Order: sequence, then structure tokens, then C-alpha cells
Amino acid sequence: MKPLADEIRPQTLSEVAGQKHLLGEGAMLRRLIESGASANLIFYGPSGTGKTTIANIIAKRTEKTLYHLNATTASLQDVKSIISDVDTMLAPNGVLLYLDEIQYFNKKQQQSLLEFMENGKITLIASTTENPYFYIYNALLSRSTVFEFKPLTPEETLPAVLRALRIEQQRSSLPFTWEDDVPTTVASACGGDVRKAINAVELLYQSARPRDGQLYVTREDALQLSQRSAMRYDREGDDHYDLLSALQKSIRGSDPDAAVYYLGRLLVAGDLLSPCRRLLVIAAEDVGLAYPQAIVITKACVDAALQVGLPEARLPLAEAAILLATAPKSNASHNAIIAAMEDIQRGAMGEIPRHLKNVHADSAGSDAAPRYKYPHNYPHHYVAQRYLPEELGDKGYYEYGDNKTEQAAKRYWDTIRGEGS
Repeated sequence: MKPLADEIRPQTLSEVAGQKHLLGEGAMLRRLIESGASANLIFYGPSGTGKTTIANIIAKRTEKTLYHLNATTASLQDVKSIISDVDTMLAPNGVLLYLDEIQYFNKKQQQSLLEFMENGKITLIASTTENPYFYIYNALLSRSTVFEFKPLTPEETLPAVLRALRIEQQRSSLPFTWEDDVPTTVASACGGDVRKAINAVELLYQSARPRDGQLYVTREDALQLSQRSAMRYDREGDDHYDLLSALQKSIRGSDPDAAVYYLGRLLVAGDLLSPCRRLLVIAAEDVGLAYPQAIVITKACVDAALQVGLPEARLPLAEAAILLATAPKSNASHNAIIAAMEDIQRGAMGEIPRHLKNVHADSAGSDAAPRYKYPHNYPHHYVAQRYLPEELGDKGYYEYGDNKTEQAAKRYWDTIRGEGS
């Protein structure tokens, strides 16, 4: 028996759930499909959002023979075997190759596709769950049009869930019913993945409990079956970096609620090391000198989390995330090192002043060269002398932040340097 998800796969554009920005009336992709145009396309987006379904509809519309390869297991020889069917009875109107997970093809494999695309032997529709501008080579991108598929909302997923439930109900040998909340529970828990939602319905039917001569499923059944199913997470993929980015931007924006939410999503997915590293970066980059103790406390929290492991690690990490979100912010030290390194990379090296070198001017036998002045021998442990290379002039990199701690330091040094001038 075919999987339920394949059995109820949409056959027309009007049946496709979601993706109104691509398939709504007047949308570009819909116009391309309805015109029967043969265009090389790249579909980018999460699993279960309709990429394969749309490729099937395009193949029918253009009357091309559809071949489906997955780049995780396919080779160029597989592509060449498909090309051999062109202009034969197997593919009288040409070939539409649907290449799933194209990011797993290396540069040479992707470039080899160009020959077949340019001579018109194949029309390529490639799909990827990763950002194509990072994983697909420019030569192939320039010959294709990219369309982004988005996760479906629970409201967009619900009709597919209801349809799947009705199909199971119709072919069941016993009456099959469910609690009123089951459809919305499944639609909400699938994380925008219609295929996952339909698979959940299929499993719910198979595990339904006989009760009073009928099969019955509860909301609790749906919750247990779909637990964690909304977690889209791949430690090497975009979702991983999106969650870390959201965590840092929430802390930078001083929102402790969002901070613990995104931290929680990382921890529920079982990722402990990534948030530990990111929290240490945030302490230095976004809190910095506004509260210098923040990195010390964060380091202690990270050490505790790594020592106790999950699930208890959530406690010290939550403490660190909330501390950083509610602390005063300064990126002054971050800006200073970035600016200095940019100058260095542009070639602003300069000669280290002689009196700062390990071989001092007095031991080099030159009375004309300035001698190093030991600051601890002077009042307030400070004396004016040149530290930057002469070539850099009076270049400044660090600007005091407008927080209490850095402004106090600024006032102190303005006073000291004023007295020493």
C-alpha cells in the first residue's frame, strides 16, 4: 500500500497547501507553470512544504518525463543514464530532472549538469533545504531561478490533516473517530511540514485504541506521537545558525523572555555545546565593558552546564542568558578590535617604536632614540609616550561606551592624562 502522504499528494496547483506567495493568483511561479514554460528552477525551503509536489505538477503541465534523483546517493552516471532516454520513446517530449538535496553534489558534479542544461537535453528542478547562495555554485545559480518555500502555518496544514483523517476513516474496517482537538494538535505539532503531519495521521490510525467497537484517538495520543516533531533542527544546517542568531539578537536587544525561548529550543534539540559557546561570545561582544564581570559569570555558568550535562545544564545556562539580556550593553571593545584588524589587513602595519621593542634604545647604543618610560615610576602609574607606530599617527580605535562603567573609566583617564600633559 502506498504511504498516505503519496496517496493524497495534490495533483493541481489549487490543491497545494500554503505557498501563496509562489502559487497565489498572479504569483510568478504560478504564471510560469500555467504558461508551460520550461525553466531551470531551484526550490529552497524546509522538508514537507511542497517542493516535490510542484515538480510533479510542472512535469505533467509540460508533458515531460519526470526523473527523480537524490543527490545524497546519486552520481553523474545516474544523470547520464537519464540523458540517454532523451529523444526516445521513454521521453518523447524531453526530460525534467528533479534533483533533491542538490547541496550534496560537489562543485564538479554541479558544473557537469551545466552541459546538459545548456544543450536543452534536460530541464532541471533542484531542491535544497540549505541556502542555495551558500551551497550551489554561481554558474548553476545564474542559469536558474530560485524560489523559496516557507513552512506552513497550522491553519494552512489543517485541511490536509482533515483530508488524511477522512481517508483513513473511509477505508477503516471499524468506525474511526477522534477527539475534536486532534486535527489542530497534529497541524500545530508538525512544524510546518505537511508530509510529517500526514504521516502522523497514518500512525495515529494504526495505533488507535479499540473502544466500544470503534477505533478512537485522543489529543494526548496526538501529542505523544508528534512530540518534538515541530523541532526543525540540523546542527550543520540553516536552522542551527538561525536559532543561535536569534538567541544572540534577543540578548543584544535585552529581551530575557526571547533569550530563554531560543535557548530552550537549542537545548530541547539536545544541543549543549553551541549555546555555551555563543553565550561566551555574547558576554564579550554585546555586554563587554559595560559589565566586565558578565563574562566571568557566564564562564562559570558554562562550566557548570558542561559539568552537569543535560537536562540540569538548562539551569546555569538560563541564568547566564537572563543575566546577559538584562545587563547594560557595550560593543566598544568589539568595535575597537574589528577596526584595528581592518587597518592591519589593509596594510597599516608600521614599525614598532624602538622604545617598545624587546631590545631597548639604551642597549642599542643610540642616545638619540627615545628611551622607554616605565609607567609605574610615575604618578598614578601613567606617563605619556608613544605606543602606536609613527605611521598610524594619532589613530584611535576604542571609543568609550555610554554606560556607567566605561564613562567612569573615561572620567578617570581624562583627569589623569590632563594632569600628566
